[in-house]
Amino acid sequence: MTNTTEPSPRTRFVYDEWIESVGVPIHTGFYISDLRTIELGWWEERGCQTGFVQLEGQEGVSETRITEIPPGETLPSYSIGLDEVVYVLKGNGATLVEDGDGHSDSFEWNTRSMFLVPAHANRRFRNLSGESVRLIHYTYLPLALSVVTDPDFFLKNPYRPAGDNGSDKPTAFGDAANIAGGEGYRWINGQRGKGVAYWYGRFYPDMSAWDRLDSNSERGAGSKTVRIQFAGTDMSAHMSVFAPQTYKKGHRHGPGRAILIPKGEGYSLMWKEGEEKVVVRWQEGSMFVPPNRWFHQHFNVGLEPARYLAIHPPIQLNGYTEKVVNANDQVEYVNEDPSIRAMFEEDLAQRNLTSLMPDEAYTDPSFSWS
Repeated sequence: MTNTTEPSPRTRFVYDEWIESVGVPIHTGFYISDLRTIELGWWEERGCQTGFVQLEGQEGVSETRITEIPPGETLPSYSIGLDEVVYVLKGNGATLVEDGDGHSDSFEWNTRSMFLVPAHANRRFRNLSGESVRLIHYTYLPLALSVVTDPDFFLKNPYRPAGDNGSDKPTAFGDAANIAGGEGYRWINGQRGKGVAYWYGRFYPDMSAWDRLDSNSERGAGSKTVRIQFAGTDMSAHMSVFAPQTYKKGHRHGPGRAILIPKGEGYSLMWKEGEEKVVVRWQEGSMFVPPNRWFHQHFNVGLEPARYLAIHPPIQLNGYTEKVVNANDQVEYVNEDPSIRAMFEEDLAQRNLTSLMPDEAYTDPSFSWS
């Protein structure tokens, strides 16, 4: 009998089909208010409570998943064929990393620590406290599964690279090093600015306390930024800090950029050009991912400086982010919809606060934040 069934074009990501097969909660939407409290489920293969977070802006580029470790327990070790960034949502513990070539690293972490575990290394997470620990993991697994469609190729691959034994401090798990100049950069008025300092390493002990920051005034609100390059990988991130009762300029870039809140209280607006805005209320533990080419804008309605940590997609997509600072990809205060300012001032008024945005920012196109 002739089979007349025609193959149909794929309409879903392989990654989406795989996470459904795991059988744990999958959290979707535009944002998560608090990753520290979302529902998890038992993942037998990893021996822990887990939940996947797949927000609108991840778009088959990046994955985020939550791991919970009970008080005093150690999770089974595992290896994946991709670099993995881990951010500590709450708790303190330790990680043992073994490269399979006789070398191992062990380091301790606390709430708001961030570190990278390299591809193919075995990793074991341990809770050193009397309360549950929660970690969030970030990888490029969805993109990888669009190239090699077998999850086991990445999750159960015995391959171990030869070479780097972790003896060079910046590529091991000591505190990250400050590199002045070199490959760090930012885009200023549409031009690439050379020689900007950045932070290089695999371990960042407290993202809420980091104070060695560069000016990022072109984004408004007198903001400051630290640029982060994880050692031995293309993976990168940045963290911005901006003043209370101010807000940054609207801008847009490509997909897959996970934004986490280490400290502060505020909200962000996200919108596709010409369409209704999505309001994202955030606090410590919140997460959102601006969809591809959607404008987004960050507002600090608290009494303290606010921080957001952005873990970047692959550099092929990251190039969209800061490349052009002009009317196409950044909205200057003088050009923004007046309702944005009105909403901000109304939100502050409900808290008995007033805006600290200078009036000149809305009238002078050449206004420079001091």
